[in-house]
Amino acid sequence: MIGRGLTLVFSASVFLLSAFHANNAIAADKLQEVLQRGKLIVGTGSTNPPWGFRDDKDNLVGFDIDIARALAKGLFRDPNKVEFVTQASDARIPNITTGKVDITCQAMTVTAERAQQVAFTIPYYREGVGLLLAKNGKYANFDAVKAAGSSVTVSVLQNVYAEDMVHQALPQAHVDQYDSFATMYQALNTGRADAAATDMSSLRWFIKQNPDRYIDAGYGWNPQTYSCAVKQGDADWLQWVNTALREAMTGVEFPAYSASFQQWFGQTPPPPAIGFPSEMR
Repeated sequence: MIGRGLTLVFSASVFLLSAFHANNAIAADKLQEVLQRGKLIVGTGSTNPPWGFRDDKDNLVGFDIDIARALAKGLFRDPNKVEFVTQASDARIPNITTGKVDITCQAMTVTAERAQQVAFTIPYYREGVGLLLAKNGKYANFDAVKAAGSSVTVSVLQNVYAEDMVHQALPQAHVDQYDSFATMYQALNTGRADAAATDMSSLRWFIKQNPDRYIDAGYGWNPQTYSCAVKQGDADWLQWVNTALREAMTGVEFPAYSASFQQWFGQTPPPPAIGFPSEMR
């Protein structure tokens, strides 16, 4: 009976080990799965300019969309071989872990907690908070706003952390919270607020659309890293995506990345230095 029990235990162990290796083999074949399918499936947003939104022709556009098309070009030499799955923010991780999408590119902040559930790629943008000012308003820059102390009112999108976030940069400012970007900007337009605190990407996009009305106060804080995310265990897939993103930002695809950055943020990123790879320092 003891020998039979040991045999059963050994057989069960072999079965579990085989299943483990089979699952790892499936995960490791993600790159080949995408290539054989002939298209990349990307989870992204559709209501968040300048990241992912519908233009006046109902086309899905934005910086995340361009990042996804760059990956498709790297896979198939065709940026159009991509299927977009538009999703809410709370679906970004579930759609990765269940295999509904190959990758999520959706202005996703990297956190240690999220990294327990998905594998993050190298960063492709560094987000932060900035101050939007009226071009002909009372204050010309951040230093002037900060010097005004408690006489300054800052509008911000309603959030449990909003007041603390503003006070990190402007400890004495009065903070008014609004339930939408439209009302937050309207407070600045009507003079109810002296500045509007918002994501730096949104600020840059908004200024690009309204260059005669608004300016950047010239100070950013509360940095957050944006990366795409893939399912854990897909080592070859993660390595390929990282390679494609790195070469978009520092190598052969830099002109396309730079053009997209300029289009959506109104800024030109610094070109990669020729010679020693600066990112290796």
